[in-house]
Amino acid sequence: MQVDPKAAAPAASQSQGSPASAGAHGHGPAQPLGAAPAGPLKGRLRPPGDKSISHRALILGLLAVGRTRITGLLEGDDVLRTAAACAALGARVERLGPGEWQVDGCGVGSLLAPRQTLDFGNAGTGTRLMMGVVGGHPITATFDGDASLRKRPMRRILDPLALMGAQVVSEAEGGRCPVTLRGAGEPAPIEYRTPVPSAQLKSAILLAGLNSPGRTVVIETEASRDHTEKMLAYFGARIVSEPDGPHGRRITLEGRPELKARDVIVPADPSSGAFALVAALITPGSDVTIEGMMMNPLRIGLITTLQEMGADIALLNPRVEGGEDVADLRARHSQLTGADVPAARAPAMIDEYPVLAVAAAFARGETRMRGLSELRVKESDRLAAVAAGLEAAGVVHRIEGDDLIVMGGAQPRGGGEVKTHLDHRIAMSFLVMGMAAQQPMRVDDAAMIATSYPSFRAQMEALGARFA
Repeated sequence: MQVDPKAAAPAASQSQGSPASAGAHGHGPAQPLGAAPAGPLKGRLRPPGDKSISHRALILGLLAVGRTRITGLLEGDDVLRTAAACAALGARVERLGPGEWQVDGCGVGSLLAPRQTLDFGNAGTGTRLMMGVVGGHPITATFDGDASLRKRPMRRILDPLALMGAQVVSEAEGGRCPVTLRGAGEPAPIEYRTPVPSAQLKSAILLAGLNSPGRTVVIETEASRDHTEKMLAYFGARIVSEPDGPHGRRITLEGRPELKARDVIVPADPSSGAFALVAALITPGSDVTIEGMMMNPLRIGLITTLQEMGADIALLNPRVEGGEDVADLRARHSQLTGADVPAARAPAMIDEYPVLAVAAAFARGETRMRGLSELRVKESDRLAAVAAGLEAAGVVHRIEGDDLIVMGGAQPRGGGEVKTHLDHRIAMSFLVMGMAAQQPMRVDDAAMIATSYPSFRAQMEALGARFA
């Protein structure tokens, strides 16, 4: 099946049995879902392929010369939107079977202008990375998405791209989508210090810098996820990452490499595996093994934190797949204790704070999660959404500045309904809470879970979870 850039993302999502958003600007009918206690969770599962790696594998396949083969691609709606965008920019993108894809790339500097708007649905990562790609090429493209994506700020991406020579032709208020971007024919090499630790920001600048005649440098005070750097090197780019300060990195990219197509094995997504991990820890009698979990040091902040809280997590069969460290994790029910989670750890677990808050509700004592400002600009204001979900479950908590404090204790009451605000991680996190709380938990909409974890319900039910 070759990808049709005009329709592939929604069609592919539906072919997997998962709902897609109803067009660029809205959302389909809400699909409420509840989870109730059902006894121990037992068994093995392999979560979907890592979303960050999946996006980047498609994009690097677009920019490489030759045929890139991808195994284990996450076939959620977010990634399918990126596949469709790659096809719209000139690549031949083809699905060979479940998780098996190939991309015949155009090469850096040889992209085509898309004939229609690039509709990214709910995919913030795909949008921001592809803005970097377009910003470094002499083409014009319009970026848009669903109601949730239209609320997310893009100015932090557009500002450095403007320094490189790209032009914002039009934008919604506050630098939000829809955005029409005219890329630079010869992007200026820049040295840019990121104002916040953001892998999306860093990646957009580096992807734009690929077509620059000089050297692009990104400096981070706090190191963010390094998947883009690793994959660029894997595809043949000349890129060096060096320590800068106590926690930062200085990344230097030489422009205009000839990227060579490579085979990519996508490891399991730790952000998706986090739900079964926490569910096993908080549900009495549980014993769950999560296979093929990515163990990149910049992605395991949740595991580190849970172990500090007393979680029984064993790392089995460590290995390397697709250039990334991987292991199987065995998680068993544990009596957790509250912890103080430092702000410096946020980049290594930014997507896992909602489910960590659920774990903290079952822990003895106080858990303080520091420095969560970035949660306010995710798919929803996740900090407010998590707080509202905890309130619905009867969990004592408070927000102090950018810190979230959760007072855990005995089994939370549960019994509430949580507003997800079209946010897949809020939905899955509070469904996990319902698996172990005194009373079931319900979310107002589970449809958008398909953006990152289409098989969530089926895999959790196979372990013993009960949904209704």
